Amino acid sequence: MDLRIFTEPQQGATYDDLLAVAKATEDLGFDAFFRSDHYLKMGDGDGLPGPTDAWTTLAGLARETSRIRLGTLVSSATFRHPGVLAIQVAQVDQMSGGRVELGLGAGWFAQEHAAYGIPFPEKRFGLLTEQLELITGLWSTPVGERYDFAGEHYTLTRSPALPKPVQSSIPIIVGGSGPRRTPALAAKYAAEYNQSFPAPTEVADRVATVRAACEEAGRDPSTLTFSVAQVLCVGRDDAEVERRAAAIGRDVGEVRAVGFAGTPTAVVDRIGSYQELGITRVYLQVLDLHDLDHLELVASEVASQLG
Repeated sequence: MDLRIFTEPQQGATYDDLLAVAKATEDLGFDAFFRSDHYLKMGDGDGLPGPTDAWTTLAGLARETSRIRLGTLVSSATFRHPGVLAIQVAQVDQMSGGRVELGLGAGWFAQEHAAYGIPFPEKRFGLLTEQLELITGLWSTPVGERYDFAGEHYTLTRSPALPKPVQSSIPIIVGGSGPRRTPALAAKYAAEYNQSFPAPTEVADRVATVRAACEEAGRDPSTLTFSVAQVLCVGRDDAEVERRAAAIGRDVGEVRAVGFAGTPTAVVDRIGSYQELGITRVYLQVLDLHDLDHLELVASEVASQLG
């Protein structure tokens, strides 16, 4: 089971905060450091000192880490032109020596678009679909050849399709709960299908739907990684769990019901229940970026039991 650390910097974090968590992620043996791609806080709190850009952050971390995978869960198709995003991700992949992954979604948070003057069209799934085709097309075009694309939303003419990433195929993560279009996109373009914060009872049906989409597309479902993301709140005893839940402003009963929460044994059992459903990767949503002892506890008493 891959254990990945997943952060939400829009809630309030500096680059140095993220660097400390990324270095702990690497030193403690976790598989990857991921971050959200948002420009506005959600819920309570002031969000100070303000947002950090996801790909600017990952470029810095690419030079200050050496082993862990780095990526977004997920970037929004509304934030960047796909030609620019393809360049950014390929460059960060070069800077990291081939450790980057791209999570890409249609975008949903209208307020952050309004706050920073980013267009937020009512219908966005077409943008996402074209971006997946266009970005993978740019990366896969042989050096010396040209890439053309003519879609409803984007047109590229005789692009040199440079730069190239280090990896022959940068892993793409597609997620969502849609019953038809999202599974089809995952089957066609993704290395990984992610479910973010699902109710535990929803996971099996979504896995089955995406497996069926793979089979319909002529793809072996075993070539697709299935993952989930849930909030992390682990303590050596109930009091420590309650303290950590309070620190992130969450109800302890809620995080126990749906998250990776409780004592290390309880969290191992919860992750094991997902593994039985075909999940082989989990994203541990870390909301208190200054509680590095939390990560140490998970590494020593959760990861060690999962093997």
